Amino acid sequence: MPDLIASFLGGWAEEVNLYSTLFKVVIAIIFSAIIGAERAKKRHAAGLRTFMLVSVGAVVSGICDAYLIKSFSISVPFLSAALLIGIAVISCNAILYSSKSQLKGLTTSVCMWVSCVISVALGLGLYVVFLIGAAALMLTLMLFPNLEGWFKNKSNHFEIHLELNSRNLLREFLETIRTFGLAVNNIEINPAYANTGLGVYSLILTVESDELKKKSHDEIIEALSSLDCVHYIEKIS
Repeated sequence: MPDLIASFLGGWAEEVNLYSTLFKVVIAIIFSAIIGAERAKKRHAAGLRTFMLVSVGAVVSGICDAYLIKSFSISVPFLSAALLIGIAVISCNAILYSSKSQLKGLTTSVCMWVSCVISVALGLGLYVVFLIGAAALMLTLMLFPNLEGWFKNKSNHFEIHLELNSRNLLREFLETIRTFGLAVNNIEINPAYANTGLGVYSLILTVESDELKKKSHDEIIEALSSLDCVHYIEKIS
């Protein structure tokens, strides 16, 4: 079935030529710049230039495969397939683990791989597939973070950074939050504050009380911050 956008643009858009190549590369750069800027704005390691390089490489691979398929009757776009595997490996290596074995950079890594797939489709001349995929990716990144944040804020599990006025107050704090209906899943001391006189910890809490489950994390933390033993407390995102 012919691509509707390619048919609308004309025969040049369906062929591998100078004009179609320039057009596809420019579109890929614009698309990747939007995605990369969104990632860079949130201070992720893979930002504007990384996404632009990935998309340009992907669209060129798609163009080369389109040429090979038409000129030599090759049925498999092997250049694009190899590129997708390579980007998948790079994306996996970009995923980091925090001290608590929590994944960092997973969304950015997936975005990089999806951008590559979408750009390959553009290089192969699948303009409609590219347009739908690009729109879906942009909407997912730009519209859903607020909804995701809302769900996280209503989760029964969250992590906090806690500073107590003294290390000797930890037992008092733990006993108090248990009466509130909070359970401690994990606690780690922060050695960087050893000489400050403060007791500084990272805690993973679980909300067990039905009453607290109706509250947001911000409301729970605000209540905990009013305790006399607490010097400072904040949620770790």
